[in-house]
Amino acid sequence: MTSHDPAPTLTSLLDGQPAAADGAPVSLADPAHLDVEVARVHLGDAGTFTRACELASAAQPAWAATPAPIRGGAIHGLARILEENKQALARIVTREIGKPYAEALGEVQEAIDTCIFFASEGRRLYGMTVPSEMPDKQLFTYRKPVGTMAVITAGNFPVAVPSWYLVPALLAGNAVVWKPAEYAPHSATAFVRCIQAAGIPVGAVQLVLTDGPATSTGLERALVAGTVDKVGFTGSSKVGRRIGALCGEHLVSPILELGGKNPLVVMPDAQLDLAVEGALFSGFGTAGQRCTSLGITVVHASVHEEFLTRFTAAVEAARIGDPFEDVLYGPMISDRFDANFASWLEHIEAHHRVSGSSAIGRISSSSPRKGFVGDPDAGIFQHPVIVDGVTSDDMLYKEETFGPIAPVVTFESFDEALALANGHGYGLSAAIYTTRAEHAFRFREGVTAGMVSINNSTSGAEAHLPFGGNGRSGTGARQSGVWVLDQVTTWQSMNWDLSGRLQKAQMDIDEPQVDTDFRL
Repeated sequence: MTSHDPAPTLTSLLDGQPAAADGAPVSLADPAHLDVEVARVHLGDAGTFTRACELASAAQPAWAATPAPIRGGAIHGLARILEENKQALARIVTREIGKPYAEALGEVQEAIDTCIFFASEGRRLYGMTVPSEMPDKQLFTYRKPVGTMAVITAGNFPVAVPSWYLVPALLAGNAVVWKPAEYAPHSATAFVRCIQAAGIPVGAVQLVLTDGPATSTGLERALVAGTVDKVGFTGSSKVGRRIGALCGEHLVSPILELGGKNPLVVMPDAQLDLAVEGALFSGFGTAGQRCTSLGITVVHASVHEEFLTRFTAAVEAARIGDPFEDVLYGPMISDRFDANFASWLEHIEAHHRVSGSSAIGRISSSSPRKGFVGDPDAGIFQHPVIVDGVTSDDMLYKEETFGPIAPVVTFESFDEALALANGHGYGLSAAIYTTRAEHAFRFREGVTAGMVSINNSTSGAEAHLPFGGNGRSGTGARQSGVWVLDQVTTWQSMNWDLSGRLQKAQMDIDEPQVDTDFRL
């Protein structure tokens, strides 16, 4: 899509058909070019959500009855369709949320990789044959789909993260009601159109374009009605708590992939240039708008000044601006994200040292950034900022900031570094830069994060590794790889007694005669 393309008018897709729309559509702008409209969207209400759940629940049994290898074939077809539409889908992502085009291509590739991985899982949804303690009795285990799954996703990864939910859920025989971020409806609609083209029944994927309050009301109604059997949510810890509580009332198990305050530890033996490269990408890629973005840089006192000097130079030299150019990052996703980030800049205090750019706050012609690519007044761009001198008492240490900011704290001992890595209570991703194996393994053992990187950034998940966090970052559920199958299926055990009589476990068993008095 170019800036001259007419903006599509979008609405929810129920059983593949546009839902009835009332009122005027909401206009969405390209965050890098606010004068360019990228979509008009009719947002549904709570009734749209509950109706989608009813339709999905009705369609799910037929999809589950489709043999799993055939479902896997459809997922393989989706991979091919995404490959053929990779550039077009990436351009939509870049226009809609301002993600640099190179990163948007990588995001679509991650969805492709997810499809490729799960295509063959249709032939590997293994159960087990288990030996019985009694004769003439057979024991088996089977995976069954959970049923209908409501999926609510953020828009900073509008294709990749939804694929982590939708692809394995569909492969396992579930139906999905997907509520994407209301600021990324075009990416979501394009992705669903690709799913439909892969031969997956329209009833198996219901797309609901609506806002948060309507989703909350609609989800509660669906849970009461029993048309939702599983909930997946990616977003803030605050909202995740509410969704978790709502699911708990109805004994529905949620997948909660929440915020992060991801530490990057720089040990005295670290290769500093490599650590700087990792911190630059972790802290400022996607303008820091990732759940796995660098949350706190934990630097040993002996290398603190040298690291900070090199890190500052790298940030000052980074290209920022038009996301279709070769830049480290582009605009903030929307005015809402920009305003939220601006509120965190107010927590820069007198004991902090700031570096990384010519100013803090919005980049504009009156507050320019050297080397900016494009017109800063055209979009929503923020100066990158390094904040040194942060302590564990500061809000910049305690909370997720979700923007282009890199707080730096200093430590003296390994135990202090580990305490700083864990002290904020989040547990999504963590990284350590070191050349000593004992540091790497001690850090892996002691850090609470669900994902650990050694000499690599806090961001950059591969599609076949488990993704997820602990503490304030989630409830321990994992996405991606074979591990997510335990979220989108349930285990069913079966025993078959061929003896012709009632055999009671733990009671009607032949016990070996053990002579406990035996001595050599």
